[in-house]
Amino acid sequence: MPKPAVTIEDHDRGFWEAANEKRLVVQHCTACNRLQMPPMPTCAKCGSKEHLAWKPVEGRGRINGYCVQHDTRVVPLKGDQPFNTAVVELAEAPEIKFLSHLPGVPSGKVPVGAAVKVTFEPLEPGQLVPEWVLA
Repeated sequence: MPKPAVTIEDHDRGFWEAANEKRLVVQHCTACNRLQMPPMPTCAKCGSKEHLAWKPVEGRGRINGYCVQHDTRVVPLKGDQPFNTAVVELAEAPEIKFLSHLPGVPSGKVPVGAAVKVTFEPLEPGQLVPEWVLA
């Protein structure tokens, strides 16, 4: 499934650089020990900007829920309709959620609760994106 291009900003550059190295990282505030995803310019809990770092995570999780997209406004995805949009809960930090179309899983056949692992797919020349597959 083609994915829309990303706009990389200063506050999420480390995430995308790690993805290009096939590593999954989440933002970590060392001031209050909060993990956050998606990356933000400041910590959503304590507001710190200077204490944000990148923490490697294992890249394992479980499917929390899903929906089937029958009509999207995202032009590059229209040809793949209907497609899954699954919510993946990170194993070591269940409060962190990722979205996935679950490559290889037929539309509407998502096994809620199933284990998943991260993989990396090309997004555009020179950029990989984390994606989730059944473990």
